[in-house]
Amino acid sequence: MKLSVDGLNVRGYEHGDAQRIRELTLEGFDGVSIDQNADRLLGIDSSPDWQTRKWLAVQRELEDAPADHFVAVLGSDVVGYITTRPVRETGVGHIPNMAVDARLRRRGIGSTLIARALEHFRANGMRVAKIETLVQNKQGQTLYPSFGFTEIARQIHYMQRLDHDERS
Repeated sequence: MKLSVDGLNVRGYEHGDAQRIRELTLEGFDGVSIDQNADRLLGIDSSPDWQTRKWLAVQRELEDAPADHFVAVLGSDVVGYITTRPVRETGVGHIPNMAVDARLRRRGIGSTLIARALEHFRANGMRVAKIETLVQNKQGQTLYPSFGFTEIARQIHYMQRLDHDERS
C-alpha cells in the first residue's frame, strides 16, 4: 500500500500518547457517536457529556491492554490511532475505535492503521476481524469494505430517559 503522507510511521501505543488520543477521539467521533446521538435525540443535557463518556471508554481500553493499540506518527506528532481487542477464546479481533486528524484524512493514514490492526490480529491467531460503524459514518462505510470487510447486519439502538416518565 502506497502512503500519501511521507514519513508516516505506526508504532505501539505509549501512555504519553493519551492526551493526543483524547483530542483525536473528540474530533473524530463528533457526528458519528452513539452517545452524541442519544444526547441530541433525547434532549439530554447530560453530565458527563458524550465527549467525556466516549473518552472514558477509549481510556479504559488503552489502560486495559496497552500492547493492543497503535498510533500513526508524523514527525513527532500523533496523527491517528486505532484500538484493538483480540479475543483469543473466540478468535475474533475487534476494532472498537479509530480516529485520524481531520487535516490529514483521506491520505492513507486510516488504511495504514487498519492494515496494522489486521497484522496484529493475524499474529495473535485471530480468524475474524470485526469493525462497526454508524450509518452516518460514510467514510467508514467506504473504507472498511475496501479491506474486505463484509456488512453482516444492521443494528438499531434504542434508549429511553429514566429521569422522567416519557409515557405520561
